[in-house]
Amino acid sequence: MQQTNLTALPAHGTIFRVIEMDRQRIEAARRMIGDLTPLPHDCGALCGAACCRPDEDGDGGMYLFPGEAWAGRTLGGEFAPIAVCDGRCERKSRPLACRIFPLTPVLTDGVWKVRMDARARAMCPLAPSGAKGLQKAFARAVVKAIRLIAEDPEGDAFLRAWQAREEEFRNFRL
Repeated sequence: MQQTNLTALPAHGTIFRVIEMDRQRIEAARRMIGDLTPLPHDCGALCGAACCRPDEDGDGGMYLFPGEAWAGRTLGGEFAPIAVCDGRCERKSRPLACRIFPLTPVLTDGVWKVRMDARARAMCPLAPSGAKGLQKAFARAVVKAIRLIAEDPEGDAFLRAWQAREEEFRNFRL
């Protein structure tokens, strides 16, 4: 059951269209990843959990997938709300984008795959190693989860918008 709502986010007062996928699909994607992480141990110990903290302006965060619930603070994003974490969420309640990071979805020759997120370069010590430096089971689970999300038309549209935004970061030059 998909719903379309207009939502005002108090942080910016921005009104944008929120499309909700079947929440069961999001939960299934979360289960696919389960407790798998990029490394066999807590990778946050390497960087002070940099990806779990807002940026210096207090605005950094992770995209919420269509229909995904988040009890914490959110900001209006270009195409999706952004969950802002202060580093103290329950791991089992983390948004799907948090579970996927430092990977990002990429559509290549009509097939959804993953690669290292360009935004990870600024904060993640795993970024220089690329996706090949991560646990294989983690990367495979993320690919399966992304492909499950992409089976839903709204999920596919979300992933395409995410990829376009990540491409902007990837291609940015000073």
